[in-house]
Amino acid sequence: DTPMSNAVLPVYGPSPVVFERGEGVRMYDDKGKAYLDFIAGIAVNSLGHCNPVLVKALSDQANKLWHTSNMFRVPGQERLAQRYVDLTFADYAFFTNSGAESIEGCIKIARRYHWAKGDKERIGILSFEGSFHGRTLGGISAGAQEKYREGFGPRIQGFRSIPFGDHEALKLAIKEPDLAAVIIEPVQGEGGVREVPEQCLLGLRKLCDENGVLLIYDEIQCGAGRTGQLFHHQWVAGAEPDLLAAANGIGGGFPMGMILSSEKAASGMAKGVHGTTFGGGPLAMAVGNAVLDVVTGDGFMEQVRRVAGTMQQGMESLKGRYPELVLDVTGRGLLRGLKMRDDPLPLRSKLSDRGLLVGTAGNNTLRLAPPLIVTEGDVREAIDIIDQQFASMMTASGS
Repeated sequence: DTPMSNAVLPVYGPSPVVFERGEGVRMYDDKGKAYLDFIAGIAVNSLGHCNPVLVKALSDQANKLWHTSNMFRVPGQERLAQRYVDLTFADYAFFTNSGAESIEGCIKIARRYHWAKGDKERIGILSFEGSFHGRTLGGISAGAQEKYREGFGPRIQGFRSIPFGDHEALKLAIKEPDLAAVIIEPVQGEGGVREVPEQCLLGLRKLCDENGVLLIYDEIQCGAGRTGQLFHHQWVAGAEPDLLAAANGIGGGFPMGMILSSEKAASGMAKGVHGTTFGGGPLAMAVGNAVLDVVTGDGFMEQVRRVAGTMQQGMESLKGRYPELVLDVTGRGLLRGLKMRDDPLPLRSKLSDRGLLVGTAGNNTLRLAPPLIVTEGDVREAIDIIDQQFASMMTASGS
């Protein structure tokens, strides 16, 4: 066996398993063992591994043109932008390479909006405890988890956070005269797969309107069809944002991010004030259009919602049978969490041994985010593997 490379900057702690190939909702390691993939590259491989529609789109484009930069028109980019505008609140789309870049862009657009109106002191960005908005300096300043900021200097000026669900703190913070925007994940990913209640999104929208503050949704994990709507906030009529950051699932595994913006929010943007070399390139746009073809196809979202119902039932049954281990079922659609009494990291490793790949999140949460093409049979198989592991844990503890 070739030893693991040690020339990689030691910021990751990868599993010792080495994967060689994937197909659908399964991955295969270098020894040929099959694994059911219920983390999907952290909610990225939305249409599974080696999806033939995406493979064809990428191969066809790779044989034509890879990169031009935004010095030139990219027809696939113009097409995809129009399609997302037609499907959402947005008037404009801007393409990036990652979620973190999308967050950075949203922050810049929000600050520039106030600057263009003459409110140059309005640079404040308000977020919520437990939030995660990427690893750039702007992202860790927006995110409310101090562990990600440790050692990287103070928060960038203007960034601040309040407790998740504290309405009184929000009513005070939203009135601060320097506030430019509020940023929130409609379903927190890293923070414990927590869904923001619908009335809270509506209340937040109203408060932002009353105080001239822009509302930014981070739908990097919960967008791209994952909760059974193209974007999660579309479950809540009247809760549309001014800006939305997307990535992960919209590229189906190809690096791609996107900012959606209303005309109002984008009113401060002009030629030359923002840009990207790689964002919106021909390869990403070919895949992005193919992903959207599938996700908006007949019956696709209905199937996601149906399978999500089966997954929720299975997870609720685990909570009912193992109250000593499981405290709660969180999330929505196919972005779900099992909130555990104890640290779920050892459990994640044990499930991998049994052929099931899952993730973890804050708040002692085991995170499940399978590809959207997952079937009810796949879900039952995954729940059964977790059930077997829980049963062996109870036996080992003598319960």
